[in-house]
Amino acid sequence: MSEIQKIAITGLGSFLPEKILSNEDLEQMVDTSDEWILKRTGIRQRRIVEDGVATSDLAAKASLSALEDAKLSPSELDLIITSTVTPDHLFPSTSCYIQDKIGAVNAGAFDILAACAGFVYALSIAQGFISSGAMNNILVVGAECLSKFTDYKDRTSCVLFGDGAGAAVVQKSKGDSGLLSFVLGADGSNADILILPAGGSRIPPSEETVKKRLHYMKIKGKEVFKLATNNLVHLIEKTLNKSGISKSEIDLLVPHQSNIRIIKAAMKKLDIPMEKVYVNIDKYGNTSSASVPIALDEAKRTNRIHDGDLVLLAALGGGLTWSSALLRW
Repeated sequence: MSEIQKIAITGLGSFLPEKILSNEDLEQMVDTSDEWILKRTGIRQRRIVEDGVATSDLAAKASLSALEDAKLSPSELDLIITSTVTPDHLFPSTSCYIQDKIGAVNAGAFDILAACAGFVYALSIAQGFISSGAMNNILVVGAECLSKFTDYKDRTSCVLFGDGAGAAVVQKSKGDSGLLSFVLGADGSNADILILPAGGSRIPPSEETVKKRLHYMKIKGKEVFKLATNNLVHLIEKTLNKSGISKSEIDLLVPHQSNIRIIKAAMKKLDIPMEKVYVNIDKYGNTSSASVPIALDEAKRTNRIHDGDLVLLAALGGGLTWSSALLRW
C-alpha cells in the first residue's frame, strides 16, 4: 500500500435536539411495543427536532463545538463538506447555510450524499485536499433531520430514526496520529432497499406522490439486515488487510449506529468482543450521516479514546454505500 499524507481529526463536536421520542411514545402512535423495538433494534429512544428546525441548525451547533475543540476560528476554515440525506433544501447546499451560520467567510462549501456512509466519504475527500497541499483546515460534518422524512404510520421504519449532527475539524497530522487508511465502496444494484422514492427527477413531487406517502423513507428490513451484516464484516476485514493491522490491535471500533442486531452479528462473525465496540444507538437511534461523528465525539468525551489508540470507523448506508477509516489517535 502506498503511503498517504496523514491527516488528523483535531476537533470534534456534536449536537442532539432536546426533545426525546421514546419507545413508550411510539406505542401511542403505531402498533408496536417497547419490548419489540428493543429486541429488534436495540433502540430505547431517539432525539427529534422541534418544528421549524432544519439540518443546518443542528450542524452549525456541532460545527462550532468542533471548532472550539480544535481552537480554530471559523474564518480560518478553507472548506466545509457536509454529508446529509436530509438537506434544508435540494439546493442550495446545506454546507452553504452552515458556512453562513458559523461565519466561515473564507470557506468553500458543498454537500455529498452517501447516506450513512457519508461522513467517512467526506473524511476521505478532506484527506485528498489536505494531502495535496491545496488546503489546510477543513470542517467535515454529518447532520440529519430524519424525523422530517419518517413515516410515523409505518411501524417497521418509524422506530429506527432520529435527528442529530456531528462535526470534525481536519488538518494535516503533525505527529504519529492521523488517518492511516480508508475504504470506500458502493453497490447501486441494491438502491431500492433503502430509498426516499419521490421528490427527485425520477418521481417529481405531485398530488399523487403525497397521497401515496412517497416522500417518506422506505426500507426493506430483511434485505437491509442481511446485506448490512455481510458487508460490514467484509468492509472491516478489507480495512484491516489494507492497513496490515490485526483485529486484536484495534482499541475501539466505532460503527454506524444502524441496528444493534446488525452490529452484534457482524462482531460475532469477526470474533471482535463488544467491549471494543462503541454503541449509543439505544439513546439516539439511527441518525444516518450523523451517527459516526456523534459516536466518535461521545467516545472521546467519555474517555473511551486515548492518545495512540487505533480507532476504526465503519459505516454502511443507502445506495448501497459503505466506508471505513482507520485512525491513530
